[in-house]
Amino acid sequence: MRTGAEYREALRDGRRVFVMGEGRVEDVTTHPATAAMVEEYVAWYDRHLDPDWQDILFAPPTPEREKTAWAYMLPKTSADLVGMGRSFAKTIFLSAGNITHTPAYGHLIAIGVLTAVQQQNASAKNIADAEAYRASIAKTGRFLTFCGGAAPIGHRLRLDPADRAALKLVKETDGGIVISGRVGMHTSPAYAEDVYIGALNGVKIGEHCASFIVPVADPGVTTVCRKLAPRDKSPFLSPLSGRFDELDGQMWLDNVSIPWERVFFVEPSPEPIATYLLWHHLYGWLAKAEFTLGLALALADSLGLKDHEHTVELVLDLVVEVQTVRACLTAAERDPAYTVGGNCYANYTHLLPGGISLLKARQRISEILRQVPGSSLVVAPSDTDFDDPEIAADLEACFGGGGWTAKQRSALLQLAADHVSSALEGRESSFELHASGGIPAWRGRLRQKFTSYNELANAVLQAIDIPMPPIDVGSIPAIPLAPRRVNTAAAPKDKAGS
Repeated sequence: MRTGAEYREALRDGRRVFVMGEGRVEDVTTHPATAAMVEEYVAWYDRHLDPDWQDILFAPPTPEREKTAWAYMLPKTSADLVGMGRSFAKTIFLSAGNITHTPAYGHLIAIGVLTAVQQQNASAKNIADAEAYRASIAKTGRFLTFCGGAAPIGHRLRLDPADRAALKLVKETDGGIVISGRVGMHTSPAYAEDVYIGALNGVKIGEHCASFIVPVADPGVTTVCRKLAPRDKSPFLSPLSGRFDELDGQMWLDNVSIPWERVFFVEPSPEPIATYLLWHHLYGWLAKAEFTLGLALALADSLGLKDHEHTVELVLDLVVEVQTVRACLTAAERDPAYTVGGNCYANYTHLLPGGISLLKARQRISEILRQVPGSSLVVAPSDTDFDDPEIAADLEACFGGGGWTAKQRSALLQLAADHVSSALEGRESSFELHASGGIPAWRGRLRQKFTSYNELANAVLQAIDIPMPPIDVGSIPAIPLAPRRVNTAAAPKDKAGS
């Protein structure tokens, strides 16, 4: 396992990064817009060297393998999934579900690429290259992130359909290919070392859809990240926003060389690559819900509401949502499915209902946390206010008491406000509507994976004592997933707007 210091030093690689509103970031490890997040990833690596985390983050040795970090496990059994899931849950909770694209997530992307080329029945060399890259991730800890490969909006609205693809193949060589273009939103590109660009990019080589691994620091690569989630400079007021903004961005490529070993032929849909990612997504959403539950419990105690019936009912509503998802994850890991390559993954028929349930409940979950503290969530003072002799004593009188100082109670209220009423929370809520397709995509996946349609429909007919026609509803899972939205380019307007 590499150290956090080794990861930090690896980011000083000459990468070309811009953050909107901040301009060019010469060194992501020191710039105020990015340094805090770098340190969170540093902590992720160093946690694997902490004796207190060994039992959570490492699989013990067996006759078949050495001691292995769960983050880099290629799962073969249900027990592997359970161990990996436990490590995800414990680490993602630390950031209240905000840091989702970790190096562990990157390894799941690499397993997904391997799964995709195996499922596509690509050449033996392409499959071997995918496994070699996955193994290199596991050996080095290199940080990979994911981009589906779709073009930014400006490309998609070009008049000439030939110009709407994200990328174009400039040339092929004996050693690889050269590509140019721009790909749309993906998470943590400023902090990753490699980006997987999926087959939505539009490049075809022969009859095959091509996807690529692109190093962030390669010549010709520019990373452009969105503006920061607005936050106060005080960690007291922004304990989450100031530390856990992964940043999302685009990647611009200008004659970038990709060796053949990093070109992978997959189907156009990103679904096979996401085989393991949805599992990790759900752990991120669960962490956010669990953190919300923890805050609601702490606030109920802090505000003297733990014996108030309506408040307790609100807390129990959160418990129901958390336990529903936990149950779905447990079932998905204990009753796994298997890839064509023989690796196991969390069973979609159990996993997907948990995701749909939480997507439906996410706004209600946030609203409950706003309800529990009431108006106190709005008026809580900052830490510096208690240093002002003109109002410090009155603030203590207004917010202290019941075994809590005013500063302690205010800190808890500020944490809750940052969790459910900040720009960071708004970004996370908006992003999850798109990153994994939202409820329509999760429903579509479940529709395809559920296998008992005809079995259940015909079983109920046994309760009727007259002959009945056989039921065939096998067309339900055959319905394809909803297509991506198509942006329609309009004729250009003249200067008068007509």
